[in-house]
Amino acid sequence: MPAAPGASQEEIRRQNLGAVLRFVHVHGPTSRAELTGRLGLNRSTIGALAADLAAAGLVTEEAEAPTSARRAGRPSLVVTPCSGRVYTYALSIEADRLRAARIGLGGRILDLREVRRPPGLAILDAVAPLAGFVRAMQDSAAAGALPIGGAVAVADTTRDAQGRIRIGATDERLGDALRDELATGPGFVTGDMADIAALAEHVRGVAAGIDDLIYLHGDLGVSAGIITGGRLVAGHRGHGGKVGHMVVNPHGLPCGCGSRGCWETEVGESALLRHAGRGPEDRAAVLEVLGAAAGGEPVAGAAVRQVADWLGFGVANLVNVVNPDLVVFGGSLREIYAAGAGEVRRRLDAMALPASREHVQLRAATLGRNAALIGAAELAFEQVLADPLSVGTAE
Repeated sequence: MPAAPGASQEEIRRQNLGAVLRFVHVHGPTSRAELTGRLGLNRSTIGALAADLAAAGLVTEEAEAPTSARRAGRPSLVVTPCSGRVYTYALSIEADRLRAARIGLGGRILDLREVRRPPGLAILDAVAPLAGFVRAMQDSAAAGALPIGGAVAVADTTRDAQGRIRIGATDERLGDALRDELATGPGFVTGDMADIAALAEHVRGVAAGIDDLIYLHGDLGVSAGIITGGRLVAGHRGHGGKVGHMVVNPHGLPCGCGSRGCWETEVGESALLRHAGRGPEDRAAVLEVLGAAAGGEPVAGAAVRQVADWLGFGVANLVNVVNPDLVVFGGSLREIYAAGAGEVRRRLDAMALPASREHVQLRAATLGRNAALIGAAELAFEQVLADPLSVGTAE
């Protein structure tokens, strides 16, 4: 864990404190002995860092439980994140739901609330109900608990009151509006749903330990979170990853963005329902179609194969451009991929460059519907993980 050239002793200490806290935040309770081996620091340094984090109320230390496998001698102390005391607020404005969670250090969900999002509800109109969730969760938190920030994941696509699908970017006033509504408490950062879900899968899901990946998120539309070298590629002002609007079929259907033949017109929920003869407004029918296909129903099976083929078509293009180690399918694309994985892989193998396709893995997301909330928490925790000494001023 080399320090930056010219770093002061205080800077090195803060960096090392962050490394210890981040490790137990991601991996859970860890003995001092294991931290010494994993982080490349000596025992006395690890001991001092763990003691400092415990004094700040970020971790606890308890003696390691005796086991028959443990060698004789003084047991190593186990460092555990204070999930019940140190937490963040994670919010998500999804295509059809508003959700909120209080998530403790270590990724533990302490409180979870949600309500249906009415069709046509503007992003800023979601501030009042989300703030109500935050107030209720504040009231339920234990005395002395410490909120250290908050984050909001926002879906790019929604349905208006007339049932039409609309595409729009995250409202950049959202964080300020939440702060003003709550008057006191943590500030909120905002991000795109796919970016934040990608972060969650990268830290705690199927992509843990993989630093070059594409996470594809499907709901009413399709977007991507792209991580390269362990860092999220967000684009100008955070508005990158709109892969659902790359044109794959110039003679295809009109898209809500104003173009024609966008990828999401061929792989989104509406495309699956259209090919299966269902109305595009019936989101609940997506799982019914997938179930019918699994049961051998011909029309549903043909719909899944056609959508999966187009899914592989777009994935092949993305793999050629980004050359990731892993492509993760989340949201409604998770189920579509699971049902048509063979078609996706066949199209990928037919189109992608050998140097890109031979190593790339395709996987379904593992965090399910909570991915956006878990990722939002990770985003909000970043300040204290990077600089644990800032915890006193993070509220």
